[in-house]
Amino acid sequence: MPLTLATTTPGEPEIFASLQGEGPSMGKPCTFIRLSRCNLACEWCDTAYTWHFEGDNRPHRRDPTYARAANQLTLNEDDAARRVASFGQDRLIITGGEPLLQGPGLARMLAHLPGIIVEIETNGSVAPHAALDPLVSQYNVSPKLAHSGNPAELALIPERLIHWAQEPRATFKFVIAEPEDVAQVLDLQRDYAIPRSKIMLMAEGTDAQTLEQRESWLAEICISEKLTLSKRLHIRLFGDTRGT
Repeated sequence: MPLTLATTTPGEPEIFASLQGEGPSMGKPCTFIRLSRCNLACEWCDTAYTWHFEGDNRPHRRDPTYARAANQLTLNEDDAARRVASFGQDRLIITGGEPLLQGPGLARMLAHLPGIIVEIETNGSVAPHAALDPLVSQYNVSPKLAHSGNPAELALIPERLIHWAQEPRATFKFVIAEPEDVAQVLDLQRDYAIPRSKIMLMAEGTDAQTLEQRESWLAEICISEKLTLSKRLHIRLFGDTRGT
């Protein structure tokens, strides 16, 4: 099966070079490949064009849905690998959507990219495929809190949270919209024995003003709770745009 990708423009896969904007590798140069399809539906998702297609009735705060034909395409794994390699970066960020839904195809793609450092951005609800897992250097796990609108039984699966808490390659990145959201993070940290050193809090927002306002109080919480603040560097540099 080929990989299913998002697009930057109709017919053009979203594979590009940039700086990692979030998480523990923030600021590092890398290549991104953005896959399409997601098993969750966050109301504030800033890449809804990867899943919120016409006929999908799951809620999103931006009401319009997207035409699938213009926003989704397929590539053979070797073609995807060739495009990734053409950017000449030694770090690859696989994002989405939910990349782990396409584990076997990703494993076949990475077979054509020996030596590259691989980060996968995941919502944490899907188990890594056995063929893919050994090829991954870092998992950026972003479990979805109640304010995302996802039912906990879909988004916060105990078996998966236990796995990620014990996975040395995993870092947790929680999206925070209100101070009350941090209470749920602390509950999860306690219930699943997540080391605080593995937890990053990141303000929800797609414009610099919103991010700055939320980070002003989120920074104080990070200090008091001994947690790490993640910024959204790409929003400040490029805005809320595809291919950045």
